[in-house]
Parts: sequence; C-alpha cells; structure tokens
Amino acid sequence: MKKGIIVVLLSALVGGLTAYAVVRASDVESSQVLVSPDGAAYRTVNLAQTDYPDFTYAAESAVDAVVYVKVTAVDVRRSAPSSIFDFFFGYEGTPEARERVGSGSGVIIRPDGYIVTNNHVVDGASKIEVTLNNNKTFEATLIGTDPATDVALIKIEAQGLPVVPFGDSDNLRLGEWVLAIGSPYDLRSTITAGIVSAKGRSMPNYKEEFKIESFIQTDAAVNPGNSGGALVNKAGELVGVNTAIISQTGSYTGYSFAIPSNIVKKICSDLIDYGSVKRALLGVTMTPVTDEIAKEMKLSSVQGVYIREVLKGSAADEAGIREGDVLVAIDSMKVINASDVQAKVNNFYPGDKALMTVVRDGKEKTVEVTFKGTAAENGTVDEEGGVAFYGARLKEAPQEDLDRLGIKHGVEIVSVGPGKIMDAGVSDGFIILYVNDQPVSKPQDVLDIVKKQKRSVFIEGVTSYGKPSYFGFGI
Repeated sequence: MKKGIIVVLLSALVGGLTAYAVVRASDVESSQVLVSPDGAAYRTVNLAQTDYPDFTYAAESAVDAVVYVKVTAVDVRRSAPSSIFDFFFGYEGTPEARERVGSGSGVIIRPDGYIVTNNHVVDGASKIEVTLNNNKTFEATLIGTDPATDVALIKIEAQGLPVVPFGDSDNLRLGEWVLAIGSPYDLRSTITAGIVSAKGRSMPNYKEEFKIESFIQTDAAVNPGNSGGALVNKAGELVGVNTAIISQTGSYTGYSFAIPSNIVKKICSDLIDYGSVKRALLGVTMTPVTDEIAKEMKLSSVQGVYIREVLKGSAADEAGIREGDVLVAIDSMKVINASDVQAKVNNFYPGDKALMTVVRDGKEKTVEVTFKGTAAENGTVDEEGGVAFYGARLKEAPQEDLDRLGIKHGVEIVSVGPGKIMDAGVSDGFIILYVNDQPVSKPQDVLDIVKKQKRSVFIEGVTSYGKPSYFGFGI
C-alpha cells in the first residue's frame, strides 16, 4: 500500500517537473530580448499564427468586390423675385441648377455588374460612376431604391466581376469578428475590424418616415464614405451593408451600423425581379413590453411587443389579432422587440402566410396571418377617385382651394402613406404645380411626366397653407 502511494507521488512530481520544463522551454522560444539602435533593450514575444484571429482570407477575398461610388446630383431652385413688381404679379423666379458631388461605397453581388449600396448615397443622382479596386471606371445605371431600408441597387455593364457571396446575418453571434470595407474620406479599399456589438438596433426617427431598421451594431471603424460598403465575416461572406454611425462630430466614435444581409438580399432580389420592392404589411402599431405590461399580461418575461393598434382591414385585423395582445413569436421564432418584428415580416411577400403567437388574457394563442401589400401600384384608382402615386393618393385640386391660394392649376396630395412621397417629408394637402418644370393640372399629367423620367423627379408646389415648397426623389 505504502509502495503504491510512493509511486503515485513520484509520478506526480515527475509530471509537474516535465510540465514546468515545457513551459519554460516554450517561454524561452517565444520570448526574445532585442536591442534597439540606440542601445535600449526590450522584450518581445513571438506567438504562433493560430494564436491570432486571422482576417487575411476575408480581407483579400472581399476587397476586390467593394467599389468606390461617385455621385453627381443637380439641385434645382427657383430664384427669388428680383423686384416688388415681380412679387405682386406672381413671378415665380428662374430655375437655377447647381451641381453637387458626393461619394460612397458599393458591393458587387453578381458577376454581371449588379452592385448594392445605400439609398442615401445615390439619392437624387443625375450621374453615378463606379470605380473598381483595379481602378477601372464605369458609368452605372440606377436599378431601384428602397428608402425604408436605405438600400439601393445599381448596375454597370461588365462581366466576370468578383463578388462577395451573401452570408446569413441571422446566424451572427454577439462578439463575432467582422470586417468593414469601403472608401472613407476617399481612402479606397480601406479595411477595419471589429466585433458584433449588438443586433436588432434601431435609431430615433425624428422625421417620422416609414423605416425598417434592425441594424447590426459593430465597433469596426466606419466614417463618411464607408456608406454602402461591405460588412463581412471571417469567411469573407457579406453579412451587412454599412450605413450609419452615431457621432456628434460626424466621424467614427465607436459605434457603426449595418443593414443585415438577409434584408439586403431580399430587397435586391425584388428590385432585379420586379423593379420594385414587394413588401408584406402586418398592419399594427407596437410598443415595447414594459415590466408593468408583463405583470398585467401575466408574461414570463418582457420579451415581445405590445399591440397598441390594429389597422382596420389589415392582415392582422383579418387574422384576429387584437389591440392589447402581446406578439411573442412569428413562425415559432421568438420576437424580442419591434425591430425584430419588422425584420421578420420584411422577409415575407404579399400573399404569404405565417403563424403568429400572441398572449391574450394570460394564455398563448396562435393565429394564421395572410400578409397584404403596402401600397397600390402607381396609377391605381380607388373607390373615391384617388390615384396611387408612390404611396400617396392624388386628386385634381378643388377649385375653391386654387382660388384660396391664388393659383390657377395643380394636383392635390390628399393622403400620404408609406412610400417615396412620405420619405420626402410631404404632408397631406400639398398641391403639386410643376413636375420637372412642367405644369400639371390632373393626376394623369403627373404620371405621364414621371413615366418618361429615368433617374429622378423634382416637384414644385405649395403646402396646404400656401407656402412654396419643393422636394425630389430618385426612381
């Protein structure tokens, strides 16, 4: 018995000495003392490559598919009346065109020249130029935009281009390494690294525009010019499109945001296949679940969203979802917050079905929802004679309104819904006088002019209380 104990003790001692020797040997091999030219000694450590996160493959495979986007836009303004006679006799001023130049980044997603970027990069562009990483420059055509997600798709005439393959942004994990690639401050093909700081982020919407936001937050350095560039994982897959930063200076301060690739992929597919985004609409207004709501609704957690309002005739209304319900899951996938709901619903098309789980009176209930579309196609006439136009409804301006405002012709925007008119910040009652410098008197005039345009629309008119106003958007 004693002999066995002695053997065990000796084995432990030998093992400890061996481990110590190995550590010392490796420490000697990895640690070096060097002498600088001025005679100062300093210590350095050589680590194996496996001890570092390796971004070389992702960087080298993706950088050639990230492009520099140069945008030229023309702002048209009318000069003020030059004399008191012009003012009293209704002179509206001479249109003055001013050219401005901006830039951003883009990501090649197909070898035949399709490139995704941000809507705010190309908004109002009269000319778009794309420069590849090999310095070849092409003029690009705008295929389509989606202001709600800040995604735009452009195309150059080229073949065999390098691409960044789409990854699954839903599989991103907090703390996962990612690279941001773009052209900040015109520094082409700049690569920065960071981690996924958060998912499902949204930002304050002071303009009350229709937005779908479920951003990936990272601490990879992103600056002006990075917009539209790639966010890639270590496998070199596109997991997001960089779009925004939070900063009081306009420069990177530790927070950057990217549109998830799953949203981008769906938007680009729609723009290529249909020419517009086919977006499903649930038809509810939501608020976060607070502790008070969770206690009142007998919820086990504060996850999910509280349904404040259900729009009459909407998909939610027809499925039986009620005001006061708490939505906790869509197709068995848990809902954490409103951004989560937006991102999940955005993956569906009008006519698709989904199972939604709500908590009502302390009990879970599952209902089947058939999604509806967001807005009628341009030119569709409703029961009241209103004509659909980019999410808004147009009617010939009533004569009494024209007389009250002292104008001779115009088309009234009688209501504004999700679409480009809402994104431009226009309110109900706006009267359109000119579209691209051409006078309009009825909705069909507006539609006829816009159909002939290839890039952008500039609209002049007056607000419901007579103040001259202008807005424009890309098409």
